[in-house]
Amino acid sequence: MSTVATKSTTDIRPFEVPNVPQAELDDLKHRVQATRWPDRETVTDETQGVQLATVQALAKYWATEYDWRKCQARLDALPQFITEIDGLDIHFIHVRSKHENALPLIVSHGWPGSVVEQLKIVEPLTDPTAHGGSASDAFHLVIPSIPGYGYSGKPTTTGWDPAHIARAWTVLMKRLGYTKFVAQGGDWGAVITELMGLEAPPELLGIHTNMPGIFPADIDAAAFSGAPAPSGLSADEKVAYERLQFVYQKGIAYGFQLGLHPQSMYGIADSPVGLAAYFLDHDLRSYELIKRVFDGKSEGLTRDDILDNITITWLTNTALSGARLYWEYWGKGYFNAKGVTIPVAVSVFPDELYPAPRSWTEKAFPKLIHYNKLDKGGHFAAWEQPQLFVAEVRAGLKSLR
Repeated sequence: MSTVATKSTTDIRPFEVPNVPQAELDDLKHRVQATRWPDRETVTDETQGVQLATVQALAKYWATEYDWRKCQARLDALPQFITEIDGLDIHFIHVRSKHENALPLIVSHGWPGSVVEQLKIVEPLTDPTAHGGSASDAFHLVIPSIPGYGYSGKPTTTGWDPAHIARAWTVLMKRLGYTKFVAQGGDWGAVITELMGLEAPPELLGIHTNMPGIFPADIDAAAFSGAPAPSGLSADEKVAYERLQFVYQKGIAYGFQLGLHPQSMYGIADSPVGLAAYFLDHDLRSYELIKRVFDGKSEGLTRDDILDNITITWLTNTALSGARLYWEYWGKGYFNAKGVTIPVAVSVFPDELYPAPRSWTEKAFPKLIHYNKLDKGGHFAAWEQPQLFVAEVRAGLKSLR
């Protein structure tokens, strides 16, 4: 009697980025070149959104010089895997350090993003002795693609909200054999990481965030309503309040659209330039940094960095499957204190959506083990300022080793 081997749902399978046929890359370039452009904005700044000149400069580079194969090679130079969790395939990069006592770390990306935003931190975190650190700074690194993003599976039913993803990340780390680990995130990754902290599985030693949820519920509600800053705020608290209010009123139009009707965004699934413009319009400070890149200047990011992130979304057709994460979490609070009681490290980059004041941070995280305000860096810190980010992760989580 013969037996047939069957695949277990807990199997961890090696993964390589699918080789995109040249015809598909040619089609992408053709679509970029065939863009029907709107009129130029009627203002001289970005108050009407992403400016025509910026997107046309991006499109020209995308259609004539950009090479997706370079990004594919960077990804395939790293160990990548797929495993099924709760019926969905989860893609992840997994790089084990050569240092025996390395601390296992799972790092989560955000929107509009992918694992390419974390590629610059892989070597410094896993091989610190080659990058200005010591063996005691080493991490075993796991970088998953959020469900619906990149090479992870696309949910076909509701329920894959950040809390579900947080639980899945714990399953993933335990499946990899890690009995103790830490977690890090920014943007959606920050929400997921804090919800891991709120769940507080015994294996999770602590977390690091560069977009901490620190606003008291009444302060968050007041900022959302457009009310003037409440009396009695310190100078730092007032700055944070005013920045958050700006985000709600003028900074995250996409958040409202995707939180309410993500399926209506057929345009970003059909037009690569439409997708690019939508991705650039994340927040004003990030847009200004990206705009400088396409004006011929460079500050942390390159044109290829930006287009790698957009192209991986285009090639995997994950614009809408990723956008639905906003619908799943709509109205549950992105920036508010969530009640995390395990150890938390916080890094405050000046061009984040808001600079988290120490006062609110200490109240939000009673076991705050690290708080540092940096002089440079923004919302996509691991992508924009990898050296500063790596130093913060090392310092922030050091006491948990």
